[in-house]
Amino acid sequence: MESGPAIFTGMVFALLGGGLLVWTAVRVRQRQPVAQGVSPVASATVATLAAVVALAVGAWCLARV
Repeated sequence: MESGPAIFTGMVFALLGGGLLVWTAVRVRQRQPVAQGVSPVASATVATLAAVVALAVGAWCLARV
């Protein structure tokens, strides 16, 4: 019974992290800003870090199942 919420949470974090990582990579590759009004390097770094953290949390949740 307790594995259902862990699977759901893990998949949400994994999809969020993967989507954010792909979106950031596409924006950087096209040389478009990741965030308006912020340094391009800083915004890409923060977005990539957030994506990696979300993927790690998703992997951790799915490993607990």
